[in-house]
Amino acid sequence: MRCPNCKYENSKVVDSRHADDLTAIRRRRECESCRFRFTTFERIELTPLIVVKKDGARQAFNRDKILNGLVRSCEKRPVAYQKLEDITNEVERDLRAEGNTEVSSNDIGEKVMEQLMDVDQVSYVRFASVYREFKDVDQLLKSMQGILKDRK
Repeated sequence: MRCPNCKYENSKVVDSRHADDLTAIRRRRECESCRFRFTTFERIELTPLIVVKKDGARQAFNRDKILNGLVRSCEKRPVAYQKLEDITNEVERDLRAEGNTEVSSNDIGEKVMEQLMDVDQVSYVRFASVYREFKDVDQLLKSMQGILKDRK
């Protein structure tokens, strides 16, 4: 593993532990040259998922895109980062459990919103406003009315 600090090619593992519900291994490493410490993750390589975008374009599934969207929607909200990782893991697990090699971006967004609704409703509205591309306040208000109905 190449050191991100000095680019030396050898490092030693200082600590290993499970991460993400035993689906990954987190390793703390130390560069043998400059002693810089860094973290790497090792994951099982699964059958690739292809995401079919709204415009029909296809691209490889990238869990970091879900996580980044969640982080942005939960900015300045009382939601722990670990919870966002849990949501991301749950969405990916659900998608893979369906057994399809191609999934629509629409399905991914709906699964994220289902999970986010139970965590923080303000973050849900933020995520939905970007995901559903609200054109005006009326669309946003209709969505909020749906939330209020679901709460009762």
